[in-house]
Amino acid sequence: MFVVTEGYKFASAPIVLGIAALFLGWHILALQIAAFVLLALGTFILYFFRDPERVVPSDPSAIVSPADGRVLEVIDEQFGGRPGKRITIFLAVWNVHVNRTPLTGKISRIEYRAGKFQMAMRKTASAENEQNVIYLETAHGQIVFKQIAGMIARRVVLWKKVGDQVERGERIGIVRFGSRMDVWLPLEAEVSVKPGDQVAGGASILARWT
Repeated sequence: MFVVTEGYKFASAPIVLGIAALFLGWHILALQIAAFVLLALGTFILYFFRDPERVVPSDPSAIVSPADGRVLEVIDEQFGGRPGKRITIFLAVWNVHVNRTPLTGKISRIEYRAGKFQMAMRKTASAENEQNVIYLETAHGQIVFKQIAGMIARRVVLWKKVGDQVERGERIGIVRFGSRMDVWLPLEAEVSVKPGDQVAGGASILARWT
């Protein structure tokens, strides 16, 4: 399974130290324990940064999930004075954390907002936590989605820039170690998920244009 490049960077130190401790302290229990802990940590980091392939739905009206995780809420919410719905997805530490674009379109605007690092499950995290807000112009209209940091995830990473053309399900970034993503859709989109649903980034359909 493919691993995001950042994963190797973060995993290399504990793996190298673990191997060194294993060889240097093969007869010392404390070093053996340290080696096991370091190797386990490095393995978990590689697992966290995994990036599996996904089968993207071919339905042109489908809006796919930008992230793996559990749907926390689907609520009516205005954005920029326009009525619509917000879908919130919570990413647990064991979920894939590579983010994908919900629909084919052009990135017209990106806002980085510095903020707090509250628990990602809190309702206030959508407005108050550190985040990247991505505006996507599509053939159907504008949608907006957010990478939102949490209490543990303190780094939102976006690999795209304003003006980039993206395809539905394309990889666009990553949020490290537990987080959430919000998707705002206009009223023309018919939401097909509910709180409690498990979704897979790039593969699960959140809504369809009516």
